[in-house]
Amino acid sequence: MDAEWLARTFSLRGKVVLVTGGAGGIGRMLAAAFLRAGARVYVTGRKPEALERACIELGSQGDVRPIVGDLSSSEGVRAIAEACLAAEPRLHVLVNNAGQTWGAPLDEFPGSAWDPVMTVNVRSPFELVQRLLPSLEAAGSAEDPARVINVGSVYATTAEVLNAYSYSASKAAIHQLTRVLARELAPRHVLVNAIAPGLFPSKMTAFALRDDALREKLLAGIPLHRPGAPDEIGGLAVFLSSRAGGYVTGAVIPIDGGLLVDH
Repeated sequence: MDAEWLARTFSLRGKVVLVTGGAGGIGRMLAAAFLRAGARVYVTGRKPEALERACIELGSQGDVRPIVGDLSSSEGVRAIAEACLAAEPRLHVLVNNAGQTWGAPLDEFPGSAWDPVMTVNVRSPFELVQRLLPSLEAAGSAEDPARVINVGSVYATTAEVLNAYSYSASKAAIHQLTRVLARELAPRHVLVNAIAPGLFPSKMTAFALRDDALREKLLAGIPLHRPGAPDEIGGLAVFLSSRAGGYVTGAVIPIDGGLLVDH
């Protein structure tokens, strides 16, 4: 095994990463992977106690630091961006992971379920890119661009939305926004890609995994017949952020155990 080549190609040592919604679920999986790859990682969250607890637990794996903030408003986005800029003049990787969902039967789905979901899942990632672009450009170069990774969903593609109508629409929007920003930012040495997870254990999917009937239904539609694991999605994020991913931009990459094979 060529350890030197592995380190040169996949190591993130010396890089700075911001993961929104990094206290739990997929965000925490990604934060842990970045730490193991050698990056200094900032994680955001709305609840100070939960965020501090997550940072303490993740701290055994590397240098992780909390930023308390709420992405449900432009003011909250600005506060998070300002905290990041004050701490780090250069940001190598921005991961827009924080998300919100809402589930209800079609006949009962309220109009109030749209604005909060679209704000957190689409508008706030866009505004965070806007505000952090100077630090991303400062970190990027032609040889090693900065990265933006948006966390989308396979439910942006499949019609099985589990009554989460605004959520699936928002994830389709973030996939398209990823492509548009990739085209816009490539000349500025910033790569933009999206990860589209299928079923992973998280607070958002806990209701489905606890319900035996629903769990079996979901697993039946996945050719690998299991949920995803932390190292699998974390490894994909590290690849996209490393030199190995330096020629990838504008991609929306499913990581779903084969769920979309027949779609």
